[in-house]
Amino acid sequence: MSGTRFAHRIHDLGILRVPSGRLEASDPFVNLGEGLVVRIPPGDYPVRVTVADVGKKQKGKHLREAYLSVVLEDGTSVRHEVLTPDGREPAAEGYYYGVPVDSGTVGFADADAVGRCMPHIDTWAHGVFDTGTPQSWFHLMDSADHLVPGCANIVMPLATAGENVILSHSGWGDGLYPVVGSYDATGRLLAVHIDLQVDESPDAD
Repeated sequence: MSGTRFAHRIHDLGILRVPSGRLEASDPFVNLGEGLVVRIPPGDYPVRVTVADVGKKQKGKHLREAYLSVVLEDGTSVRHEVLTPDGREPAAEGYYYGVPVDSGTVGFADADAVGRCMPHIDTWAHGVFDTGTPQSWFHLMDSADHLVPGCANIVMPLATAGENVILSHSGWGDGLYPVVGSYDATGRLLAVHIDLQVDESPDAD
């Protein structure tokens, strides 16, 4: 990726189902179903995580997730801007809407599917996230056999049509991370990213 001081590698995380067109970005272990929602055309979309090598020697020994991205269209991106959530007014100058993270994890899901496809919230901690089995969300995120360590593509427990959540560790950890759109020269929205604020310009201090 040009314009940054770090080398990058992009990993495919599979397909995200967004039949409602209401794409939610959240910390899935804290506020799944209550995250920031942006409107996109209903459909199924590839998701990718961009991992930056932040080590001084660039030898792949210090890796951090820089972006979690839903790819809507092929094309050449010429403009990026922070997105305004569905139903909200644009943020005041100097401010932005973002994803509050308190578990070191971010994720994308169909906002409408969460209410249908997740069991009662009281069961999530030990009945979904940390069951002690290979199917638990924590286990899948740590499994190199599932995708890449730190990421997971998980069908929600009560899904009937493959409704899923795609998760990734959040770079440096907790914080407030903007949701950014990439646009081509005609104004088409090509992708939606959770910007984990890892990248810096080559001349950054």
